[in-house]
Amino acid sequence: MKRNLLTSIFLPFLLIAAVGITIFCFHPLFSAPIKNPAPSKKGMPAPATITRVGAIPLPEGYERLPVAKGSFAGWLQNIGIKKDNTVYLYNGQPKRNQEAQYAVLDVPVGKKDLQQCADAVMRLRAQYLYGQKRFAEIWFSDNNGKKYVCPKGIDSTRFERYLENVYAYCGTLSLEKQLRPVADITTIQPGDVLIKGGSPGHAVIVMDVAKNKEGKKIYLLAQSYMPAQDIHVLKDPVYKNLSPWYLADTDNPFIYTPEWTFTTKQLKRW
Repeated sequence: MKRNLLTSIFLPFLLIAAVGITIFCFHPLFSAPIKNPAPSKKGMPAPATITRVGAIPLPEGYERLPVAKGSFAGWLQNIGIKKDNTVYLYNGQPKRNQEAQYAVLDVPVGKKDLQQCADAVMRLRAQYLYGQKRFAEIWFSDNNGKKYVCPKGIDSTRFERYLENVYAYCGTLSLEKQLRPVADITTIQPGDVLIKGGSPGHAVIVMDVAKNKEGKKIYLLAQSYMPAQDIHVLKDPVYKNLSPWYLADTDNPFIYTPEWTFTTKQLKRW
């Protein structure tokens, strides 16, 4: 009788402990479980002297894909990299997790908690088109399909206000609908977006792509997150010998990043 009583008292705690072990195998925001990463190998050099995305070193045997003059791909390669590799939040405080980033982009984050994950993707696309005065192509839609089009010829101050309005009404769910699906990970291009719409949801942008003689492709990813924070190039937690580059792996449907897991089916294009 005493044994049965003890069993009934401690069994629920044992079950909770067992469940707890299982829970820790999953990130609460991940769309897929994390596999154990590959054994740690020597990573790429620290970006102390790197001044732009296009100067991030490549693994041996790889060359960047050629980019057209004036293209979005070329513009992404020329985004500057900050000397300070700390990711700061919109309020000036350092982000708690400082282990995810390989480099921090020299892109404004603003003073409000607005430029989060999908917002950073929209910022980069809009900033590129704004610089080319292609105002009519700068538009984003909300979940109800309402379009927010950038007014023609606005100055930089009004452009920032426009973006804040976009951030307030558009997000991962609406951007996911706006973008076109990419069927094959091996066709990945700079400017493509990995996106999971919803609450929670997440989005990261492909910053650069390279290829070796065997035709294998690797790519760089950048993100903002919650709260709003500096956009940063992500380390690769799995292929650490390639990091910060990611392998366009056709054998694995999952793409593991430091703070989210995507699937290859979540790759989208403008």
